[in-house]
Amino acid sequence: MFNFLKKNKIRVRIAPSPTGYLHIGTARTALFNWLFAKKNGGKFILRIEDTDLERSEKRFEDDIIGGLKWLGLNWDEGPYRQSERLDIYEKHLKQLLKEKKAYYCDCTKEELEKERESQFKKNEPTKYSGHCREKNVLPEKAELIRFKIGSGKVFFTDLIRGEISFDSDLIGDIAIAKNLRTPLYNFAVVIDDYEMKISHVIRGEDHIANTPKQILIGRALNFSEPKYGHLPLILDPDRSKMSKRYSATSIKEYKEQGYLPESLINFIVLLGWHPDGDKEIMPIQEIINKFDLKRIQKGGAIFDLQKLDWLNSRYIKEKSGKELMEKLGELYGEGLFKDKNKGLKIVEIGKQRVNKLSEFKEIQDSFLLGDYDNNLLIWKNTPAEKILENLRTVKEMARTLLESEFDKNRLESYLMPFANTVGRGEVFWPVRVALAGKDKSAGPFEIMEVLGKDESLRRLEIAINKLENRKK
Repeated sequence: MFNFLKKNKIRVRIAPSPTGYLHIGTARTALFNWLFAKKNGGKFILRIEDTDLERSEKRFEDDIIGGLKWLGLNWDEGPYRQSERLDIYEKHLKQLLKEKKAYYCDCTKEELEKERESQFKKNEPTKYSGHCREKNVLPEKAELIRFKIGSGKVFFTDLIRGEISFDSDLIGDIAIAKNLRTPLYNFAVVIDDYEMKISHVIRGEDHIANTPKQILIGRALNFSEPKYGHLPLILDPDRSKMSKRYSATSIKEYKEQGYLPESLINFIVLLGWHPDGDKEIMPIQEIINKFDLKRIQKGGAIFDLQKLDWLNSRYIKEKSGKELMEKLGELYGEGLFKDKNKGLKIVEIGKQRVNKLSEFKEIQDSFLLGDYDNNLLIWKNTPAEKILENLRTVKEMARTLLESEFDKNRLESYLMPFANTVGRGEVFWPVRVALAGKDKSAGPFEIMEVLGKDESLRRLEIAINKLENRKK
């Protein structure tokens, strides 16, 4: 099936429209094309399909380009823009018109809608009737340029789904341009793919219905035909079409939430593809080596946010504190950690607990002491006097240590024997609350290491005073 893969001939593309932000579906299509090119020594081309002048915006194009770069999906050629290629489309439109394979149509939107309603009521295929085929409509009177769809079957071999056929009698003559300078999608994409020598068109299954139209246009122009492969849809956990309910709307949003590009790539590639074996965490080079179109599934791919969080947490754990500090600085600014040394310690502690970089803000907050109720210091049914006594003992033991000895391992080895004798909960619960002022936080030894000796002793003293005042 894949004997046509000649390494110097593979040319694939991603062709987003700048009418919205880079979405997870477009990113997956780009990734699969990029992987296919990398695996087979081919070229990956970026084309911006911006002929929809009313909806296309520069900010969306910038977001698409920035998102692809952030994900590491760098292109070999481009970005090409359809808005800069109008002369090319006009040339081919004129050819079709001259050869009577296309014609001007002056049917209005209202007339077309009335025609569709009539066909629907009669339970007939809703398609254009060909009313203007022989009318010789003047260009200045035309609403559209239509392509003549012939009769018969259109067959093609989908690289993922196998043999697919369409009855062209059910399609009707399709609109391919508003005028010579305003091509529509199904026409422009055929011209671009030919002119750019695209060998394989790998895209979402929502484009399957466009494929026979594009094949027929290409044949009318005597173009060579690319190979087609259609990826499964991405579905929400309830198997409905992917929505914001379960997933962020754009790659930009995933980035802002604190997902790493490498974990997002790892996650996206598993949406509809799986390697040989059960391994799920794979660096990009391993993904390239294992990538094979034959392992793409036909059914919908379920978007599992919990799996993405799990993957992201694994990639975070593998990074050094310094690397994470740099990424946090890029996302949230250098002011996130005013004290770089303490910030590095917080990051080293937090990376074992977080799923996303954004959660480091919460970890940092756990080291900021606010006011808290003295009852929070009490462990279960332990008498307040006993808690007070334990806090005083821990404070005095900590006071005997040098500042340089305030590291997690030293503190643990020094204080653990006392806690094991008295009761770990009775010692470490109030110590942790005294240090963090919260019922949930990092461990007491980790907090003390970050705070240092003077601040740890100060917070323990505050807790002792709280309990002394509580007694009175």
